[in-house]
Amino acid sequence: MKTLCVYCGSNAGNDPRYAAAAVSLGKRIAAEGMGLVYGGGNVGLMGIVADAVLEAGGEVIGVIPEHLVRYEVAHKGLTRLEVVGSMHERKARMFDLSDGFIALPGGFGTLDEMFEMLTWRQLGLGDRPCAFLDVAGFYSPLMQMIDRLVETRFLHPDQRRDLWHGEDIDALFAWMRAYTPAKADKWMDEKRRGDLR
Repeated sequence: MKTLCVYCGSNAGNDPRYAAAAVSLGKRIAAEGMGLVYGGGNVGLMGIVADAVLEAGGEVIGVIPEHLVRYEVAHKGLTRLEVVGSMHERKARMFDLSDGFIALPGGFGTLDEMFEMLTWRQLGLGDRPCAFLDVAGFYSPLMQMIDRLVETRFLHPDQRRDLWHGEDIDALFAWMRAYTPAKADKWMDEKRRGDLR
């Protein structure tokens, strides 16, 4: 693995532990000899994780849509900043540049980006590890909802097990390095749409 994509908030949140985790993750990415791919902003947890990688001597590639350059305050000190035309282009480009995906705490954008990667993987459009790095139980309610998807047969159990969630950065990196994609079919029932016509 050469590059990790980190999705996280353009706000810093109301708990200093979120920022501390962003710093720890950024330092670890650099220490592992990996580069960071992220949304290109200089604000919130986005700016914190990017600065941590840079200060530790790592490389950082930011990808930001043109209309967000001022809104998210594009980071001007990155190894490389790519300005793209749309949010769709941003997500596709970050996918192309990354060997794995990690979500720190964040809002709608963070969830949108991570769930798109999970969906692509489920549909066979990608095979890269996806992980939620939890901080102070931030993602615990979301994991309960994902478990509910399994219970109600909207998500295959193997796809659920294919997603890492935890607080331990050492465990996260060990899991990512040993990652083998799940081979579970998206469909859990034998019948397909064609069988029901």
